[in-house]
Amino acid sequence: MMWAITLALALAPAYTVVGDSIPEPLAGAVGDPARGREIVTSRQTGLCLLCHSGPFPEERFQGDLAPSLAGVGARLTEGQIRLRIVDPRSLDPNTIMPSYYRTDGLDRVAEAWRGKPILSAGQIEDVVAFLATLKD
Repeated sequence: MMWAITLALALAPAYTVVGDSIPEPLAGAVGDPARGREIVTSRQTGLCLLCHSGPFPEERFQGDLAPSLAGVGARLTEGQIRLRIVDPRSLDPNTIMPSYYRTDGLDRVAEAWRGKPILSAGQIEDVVAFLATLKD
């Protein structure tokens, strides 16, 4: 029994929330904006454009359920962007945005995704690096 508890704690993603942000990169990862753009615009990986729109004229059928990603890098710090991707419900308990990294305390998660983050720490950092470049 003790082994299971230790294992569960070891698998839990570690990050520290300060105010409305996670100021430090996850797992010490450094993000790549080009990879982040691929994730944001991917209809298989990030799925961001199902709900968000942004400065991606080549992408058809962008969402309108969530705020536009245009200018997000001017409105929010990297730490604020990171928290919104990692655990959006910590800021708005009624949001429909999924937690892309947090895995504990979530309801209505498909069996295939239970206990697993949607994006890895590196992928989160890639997305943060890309979104931080969107200043206009």
